[in-house]
Amino acid sequence: MELKVIGCTGSFAGPQSPASCYLVSSTDSAGRTWRVLLDMGSGSLGEIQKHIELTAIDAVFVSHLHPDHCVDLAGLYIAARWDPRGWSTGPIDVWCPKGTDSYLARTHSMPPEATLGDQFTFHEWADEEIVEVGPLSVQPFRVVHPIEDPFALRVTEHGERGDVVLTYSGDSDACEGLTRAAEGSDLFLCEAAYMEGRDDGLRGIHLTGARAGQTAQEAGTRRLLLTHLPIWNDKATVLAEARDHFDGPADVVAPLAEYTLGRS
Repeated sequence: MELKVIGCTGSFAGPQSPASCYLVSSTDSAGRTWRVLLDMGSGSLGEIQKHIELTAIDAVFVSHLHPDHCVDLAGLYIAARWDPRGWSTGPIDVWCPKGTDSYLARTHSMPPEATLGDQFTFHEWADEEIVEVGPLSVQPFRVVHPIEDPFALRVTEHGERGDVVLTYSGDSDACEGLTRAAEGSDLFLCEAAYMEGRDDGLRGIHLTGARAGQTAQEAGTRRLLLTHLPIWNDKATVLAEARDHFDGPADVVAPLAEYTLGRS
């Protein structure tokens, strides 16, 4: 499994990176490479096109309906709907919280009854219900964040050498669902939008570096990658907080960084 960071800035696109968007690539036993996106936050659609053709997107997995995680799906719809060359691959599968279709339609000022179902096939998450896309299994876990239906996503690649697990936190404070999603994962891509001493009194919204480290330790993940840092966070401070609580390797992601899971 390959992970490429398309966007990693927290809460809104920054000068060096779009908001949350991660490209996961996985090759099945027949040699076909599947490409899926974890979130499509603000600013991500332009960066995606530097790396893959939009028609190569097999599915989009949406963690929750905040703009910094999903709003560029509205632009992807326009690309698919109005490309004069045609859109040869058919509707794009979008796994998402309930209400995503109407949410995106409103970004285009469509009437209440309008749908984007001509270009997207929407599938609503059911808590902990596994879905299969090519060689990947994706299991959503409900987490704690101030919006209806926020999910962390546990992505498992089924390969010849066994299973490899990537957990993506979406946005969440520390909670049982997040720990379960990350349990035993090979890589935990975890938000750390808050900092101790500044935001630690705010609960039920985001993680500090310390709480991200604690969650990774409790879950027994093998590697922790911190993401979703707003432009005003000091990366070194947040990383130090996490390392104080997590015994394994921990880093802060960088825009366009690439990670390989499952190869010796």
